Parts: sequence; structure tokens; C-alpha cells
Amino acid sequence: MVQTPVESTTLYPDSDGKPMADNTLQYRWIVRLVTNLKQLLQEQIAFVAGDLLWYPVQVEEPPVPAQAPDTMVVLGRPDRDRGSYKQWEEDNVAPQVVFEILSPSNSAREMLAKQAFYGKYGVLEMFFYDPDSYDFWGLIRSAPDEDLTPIMQMDFPWTSPTLGIRFEMFEDGLAVFHPNGERFKDPGEFIDERDRAFSKLRELGFDPTDL
Repeated sequence: MVQTPVESTTLYPDSDGKPMADNTLQYRWIVRLVTNLKQLLQEQIAFVAGDLLWYPVQVEEPPVPAQAPDTMVVLGRPDRDRGSYKQWEEDNVAPQVVFEILSPSNSAREMLAKQAFYGKYGVLEMFFYDPDSYDFWGLIRSAPDEDLTPIMQMDFPWTSPTLGIRFEMFEDGLAVFHPNGERFKDPGEFIDERDRAFSKLRELGFDPTDL
């Protein structure tokens, strides 16, 4: 009996059919992380994505190992458009850092499964945060073949060895800071800063479109 090959688009779809976020708070956190991490790494060769399917290994037939981290960082891979992240097409570079922003629909079993997946396929730092309850935990290591070490709120303030970003917990929840001490901003704040800078340039007699 001759088996019909399974088409790549069937094995590796660009969507898992799940929404990016269950609520506006979770969505805002995902966008904040992606925006700030892109800014942080803009001078480096790095790929940052939100809710993008990651396929760590190539297979001939289902089941196909896959996860879509709320945010993932891949150092050493170019920042370009992708329908999904197929690791064998990316010099076999796995995401080094992933973030999961929990929503009320997420279960403990689901998070444990994600932890096991990320641990199995080489993630160096994984962070889980519930913006409703302010619960936070992380697992880190310096190499894929090492055991993971837990990071909890009691370890705060704590700085990521891979990205240099700092985590702190306040009365209103988690805050993440750039290596220069600047707090992660919402995307709208970047737009406001740009508009103020453009306005200042015009006051000085410069047209921002000419720069």
C-alpha cells in the first residue's frame, strides 16, 4: 500500500485556530512585550513575534509538535515576515526566550504542558504571568542541555541573563524594564514620543520627512 504524502500546508498550518488573546488586558500585555522587545533588539539580528506558531522539528505525518508562545524571542535570526516559525528552515535555532500571559481560560495542565514543551525543545528562559492575579513564575537555564532553575516573585528584582531586562513586582502588578532602566511602554506612548520629537524638529525648522 502506497501512502499519500501529507502536504506541508496540512502538517504545518500558519494558524492553530485559537484567538491571540481572550481579553484586552492579555492582548495589551502581549503587544507591550512584542513592541518593547523589538525596540530593545533593533540593532541586533533578532526575531520577535507574538502568537506565532513554532514548529521545532520536521515530521512526515501527524502528530506535529507545535506551540504558539504569546511572545517569543529568537536571537540570531533575521527580523522578517513569517507565516510560522519552522525551526529546520532557521538554521535550527530555537527561541531562547518565551512569555505566556495567562487568561482566565488557561488551565494549570495547559501551562505545565507548555513548560514541558519549551523545556524539551531548547528554550533557555520561559516566563508565565497572570495580569489578573499578578502570579508570576519563570524557568531559566544557560544551555538547552541543562536543568531549568525556577524564578519566583521572591527573587525580584531579577534580571534576565539573555536579554538584560529586569522584572519587578509592584502593587499594580508586574513591571518590566529595559537594561537602561526605562520601563516597558505601551505602543501608544512610543507614538506620543515620536509626535513630540517631530513637533520639536519642526519648531527648529526641520522637516522630519527629510531626515
